[in-house]
Amino acid sequence: MHIYSTGQWVLLFFFYCFCGWVWESCYVSLCQRRWVNRGFLHGPLLPIYGFGAILILFVTLPVENDLRLVWLLGMLAATALEYVVGAAMERLFQVRYWDYSKHRFNLHGYICLSSSIAWGFFSILLVRFVHPPVGRLLADVPSWVVDPLALALTAAFTVDVVRSVQAALDLREMLVKLTEENEDLRRLARRAEIIAAFAEDDLRRFRERTEVDTLQERIQAGLREAQAARRSRRQERIEAAFRRRTSAKLEALSAIAETLEHCRARLPESDELDELLEKVRTRQAALRERTAKSLRQSLRILRGNPSARTKGGLQEVLDALRRMDEK
Repeated sequence: MHIYSTGQWVLLFFFYCFCGWVWESCYVSLCQRRWVNRGFLHGPLLPIYGFGAILILFVTLPVENDLRLVWLLGMLAATALEYVVGAAMERLFQVRYWDYSKHRFNLHGYICLSSSIAWGFFSILLVRFVHPPVGRLLADVPSWVVDPLALALTAAFTVDVVRSVQAALDLREMLVKLTEENEDLRRLARRAEIIAAFAEDDLRRFRERTEVDTLQERIQAGLREAQAARRSRRQERIEAAFRRRTSAKLEALSAIAETLEHCRARLPESDELDELLEKVRTRQAALRERTAKSLRQSLRILRGNPSARTKGGLQEVLDALRRMDEK
């Protein structure tokens, strides 16, 4: 069995992280027909490839002369890693960063038979053809360089991971908040409509201004206008779409508040009306204070993971965010 020092294993990890990033970025860019800086991190590294390569080497190098065992053990190890990482990331961030649900013989969408078979052949490619020259090159690196270099790379990697995890948590929080905000807006519109009906208000005018479908159409129209400015920079487009989306929601909330105020003038004092008005004002204040900074971070993650999916109402918001970033 090949024996490496801790520092050498660390360098191998970063090398295969980088190779994985090059492969994934080129492959996904060809599929998307545009450059995709693939991955979860800011830097050019895909940790799952690094961990996968190290795990495959660890379990297959002792049996490297038997290609059948290399294929089998490599396939099992990489598949197990892919399932655990995929499930853990979705549970933590509420976003599925890869999804095999449309592939045959998949397990919960995290792994599938074709991917596992590919991992087996990749294991043979790695052990027989890729790693031998890499191992020889690593052996030529002076021992006094290995540990300091490994330490420096680990420090930079740790900083990147912390920043990227925070950005992913911000994306999760944004998806949850925007979903709750959309649902709350729908509830407020329905309750205000009922009160307006009770007060014999003009429902047709109210519905034209607050109906959810109309609101979504106005939002999408604003996004299309922002997308039409193809020559403007991406940040300007994002901020323009952000302002238009915020403006559309504020307009709907203003319509709801106006209707509730009108109803309060015609109905006896009502705690429910006061509560609804307070909720509307709270939503308005939160929207006015919101900035596009967290939005830009979230869009960066989505650009690097074009196949990312989530569940339930969160998917509607995730799709809306993607449309805000379209050219």
